[in-house]
Amino acid sequence: MPTTSPRRLHLNAFLMNAGHHDAAWRHPRAQPERVTDLRYFQQLAQTAERGLLDSVFLADGLALWGKVRHNALGGFEPLTLLSALAAVTEHVGLIATVSTTFNEPFHTARKFASLDHISGGRAGWNIVTSGTVNEARNFGRDEHLEHRLRYERAREFVDVATKLWDSWEDDAILLDRERGVYADTDKVREINHRGEYFGVQGPLNVPRTPQGYPLLVQAGSSEDGKEFAAQYAEAVFTAQQTLADGQAFYKDLKSRLARYGRTEDQLLVLPGIAPVISSTEAEARALEQELTDLQVPEYGLAQLSGMLGTDLTGLPLDGPLPELPEERDINGNKSRFTLVAELAHRDGLTLRELIARLGAGRGHRVFAGTPEQIADQLQEWFTQGAADGFNIMPPHLPGGLEDFVDHVVPILQRRGLFRTEYTGRTLREHYGLARPANRLTAPAAGEGQPV
Repeated sequence: MPTTSPRRLHLNAFLMNAGHHDAAWRHPRAQPERVTDLRYFQQLAQTAERGLLDSVFLADGLALWGKVRHNALGGFEPLTLLSALAAVTEHVGLIATVSTTFNEPFHTARKFASLDHISGGRAGWNIVTSGTVNEARNFGRDEHLEHRLRYERAREFVDVATKLWDSWEDDAILLDRERGVYADTDKVREINHRGEYFGVQGPLNVPRTPQGYPLLVQAGSSEDGKEFAAQYAEAVFTAQQTLADGQAFYKDLKSRLARYGRTEDQLLVLPGIAPVISSTEAEARALEQELTDLQVPEYGLAQLSGMLGTDLTGLPLDGPLPELPEERDINGNKSRFTLVAELAHRDGLTLRELIARLGAGRGHRVFAGTPEQIADQLQEWFTQGAADGFNIMPPHLPGGLEDFVDHVVPILQRRGLFRTEYTGRTLREHYGLARPANRLTAPAAGEGQPV
């Protein structure tokens, strides 16, 4: 009788400079002086690999986020950094955020193909459409492209990138020294794409990679974002505050897959969680309060203004949120706007309280407790239909990641919820996802012409 492997958690380490809490850089356990120190990030990646985590993940934006006066912001471009991390790790996946709004498909496909080769098949692409007008203004635009149009462009962008990755067949390289034939040019094809946003001839100038494509990840939870994820994504990074919200999102997203001919196991839902860990619950809550006490209200107010598309400058911190615009009028991150607005109204939070609640996770769930309590929370969401795994967001680094790897991972392993060794080599194998077939092996009209 065939046996099926038990379902296991998937865990990513979401790395962010001094840590995810906006005051982490002020805490004595953090090392903000090292945010442009390669060795620092190499050590973090090695810690994640020691914990057998699926991947490390780097967010990115194309503008200087927030107020650098009050936080350790800025740093490395993700693909450059992950190439350096690949050299000192063997198994852990390497996921970079790259925008489809301010890049071109050929550049992006080439860079990810390079990372996948360099790492031996560990590359992942977090596909974003960018969310701020400041990013647009760094690329010659006064305003940001409208939300729906950003997703239209993203669909064509990903379609072109996958065609480029398929422009070399797996066995195109012959290395026939005797005949002087390096590659079978019947298996290296132009893609001849002509669409609304892009015209790309191809082929890519990088051979097909160990994974075929990098793992495709998406992080938007708006209606446009969820539909995009159902069509293309293999993992979704998301933010929910409650188990019920997590279950609703999980069910909604998985229910959309069938219309694209996909099954539920082809898309993994990975909510973010910022675990504040200590040996006792009281100590964990004390650490959480220490970080809150280090917050700069001016910074938190600016961040909150950005999330809500509303200038909150000068409003009383101990007062409520003002009247907000309708979600349909938000051209930035719609899903985060909705989450933050609902959190404030549901719990009756003042601006000061909302800034404190968002400090460690920017809308992602924050939980302070013992390693056992953290493991209980992960297990509950995993077994109750709210998650296939988690994006672990240490509030402070490097200690927050070390605490998770050294104290929470062993509990999950003892419960049979997490791997005790890497059994695959590629990021797709860590996730239990198939290597994609080459779509251009049987070329359609106008595509796949040999070169």
